[in-house]
Amino acid sequence: MYAINDVMQVRNNITQYVGQKVRLQTNKGRQKSLVSSGTIESVYPSVFTIMLDDSINGSGRTVSYSYTDVLTKSVQITVFES
Repeated sequence: MYAINDVMQVRNNITQYVGQKVRLQTNKGRQKSLVSSGTIESVYPSVFTIMLDDSINGSGRTVSYSYTDVLTKSVQITVFES
């Protein structure tokens, strides 16, 4: 079980990168993963949203993840240095 302090720490870490470009590696189960990039858009009490880059039609879609996804390593975030 994860403590509330762990979740708050992850939230605070993600909050400082709002507006920055990130690389996501999402675990889809059974040794499947999806790698994409996007920009951290918003931070909410339970979730955060990322606008994914979409090179096919020029518009991205918004996805949301919970902070526990980061704690359990279902989602790994790498911030691009600018």
